[in-house]
Amino acid sequence: MSSHGLVRLMGGSPGQVVLRLVFLSFVVGVILSALDLNPLDLVEMVQNFVARLWHMGFDALGSIGRYFLLGAAVVIPIWLIARVFSLFERGQ
Repeated sequence: MSSHGLVRLMGGSPGQVVLRLVFLSFVVGVILSALDLNPLDLVEMVQNFVARLWHMGFDALGSIGRYFLLGAAVVIPIWLIARVFSLFERGQ
């Protein structure tokens, strides 16, 4: 694979991508720590939600709002950071 192909596959130069991923990992880690969560807790929450939905029927759908907010706490900052990085990349 040519270096151009690698840059295209990774979405930027390997160094920039690694730095971006390190920064995003740090931000998500801070957020999850502030929420007193770890990734296994998130997986367990999804498993519990599916199990409750299956066993209780659609009454468990009320938990969707909580899961939405929990996911948004991770996704929205990552999206914002990605947009900021894309603005910096366009400016260069």
